[in-house]
Amino acid sequence: MAQKNLTLSAFAKINFSLRILGRRPDGFHEILTVLQTISLHDTLKITAMDGSHLVLSCDDRSVPAGAENIVIRAARALQQQCAPDKGAYIRLEKRIPSAAGLGGGSSDAAATLLALANLWNVRIAAEELSGIAGTLGADVPFFFHGGTALATGVGKDIDQLPDPPRETFLLVVKPNASISTANAYSSLKARSLTSAEAKTILSSSQRDEFFDNFDSDALQNDFEAVVLSLEPEIGRAKAALLKAGARVAMLAGSGSAVFGVFDSGDALERAIQAIELEAGWRVFPCKTVGRSLNKSAMGSAGAIR
Repeated sequence: MAQKNLTLSAFAKINFSLRILGRRPDGFHEILTVLQTISLHDTLKITAMDGSHLVLSCDDRSVPAGAENIVIRAARALQQQCAPDKGAYIRLEKRIPSAAGLGGGSSDAAATLLALANLWNVRIAAEELSGIAGTLGADVPFFFHGGTALATGVGKDIDQLPDPPRETFLLVVKPNASISTANAYSSLKARSLTSAEAKTILSSSQRDEFFDNFDSDALQNDFEAVVLSLEPEIGRAKAALLKAGARVAMLAGSGSAVFGVFDSGDALERAIQAIELEAGWRVFPCKTVGRSLNKSAMGSAGAIR
């Protein structure tokens, strides 16, 4: 009997490094970034249904559950291309904060595609499914495998890197401030961009030595100067992490969350007790998640048919 239900974890990501190399002729920005999945995750409970109806419910009322939600858009894209007579009921339990630079929506979309390809018994090549994913967002294909990866181009060209040699302890802080990715990009100034000539050097360094130099020199985000000037509260969150003992702290993606790196679980626990939070800030203790754990969390959906 075909499987009718799947429950999947959709892991958040951080950018250990995010360099913007400049604007392309097509208007998009050329980037060079090291992506890393972390243990903070949403949960999707998906049930295959007869007929073509797609229904989404979410425990977070601030998250739209209609056609504009990326989960529904992912399901619709796969349905239209491969399974027009199939439907699903999707329950999204949201834990990754929205508009935080943590990739929650993209991860949810990737998990939805994998789950429905399995539940609907879709025969689709990995490249074709990645193509669908790429139409939903540049970083969606990354979440099929997770772990550590180097993304180039507009973010769709993914080169898997070896996972860190050990778990890295992280504390993610989401302040009240928010900033859209579009606004972050539009606010970039030429002087804040990484030179294109540095691409080869950066790429080589991040492949071979990145985790050997896990400090403020290795962890750089070209959005930081812009975002922290637009939203000073984000800068205060970063400062709070450093004061609480983080070895290094940095903006997550294009913001507005920040994360701190800690040497041990004990250091992380001490930081949770010591960190000075402003009203409404949310705090998430996390660890890095490698590809093997990411795949096991996907269960039978982790294997593209």
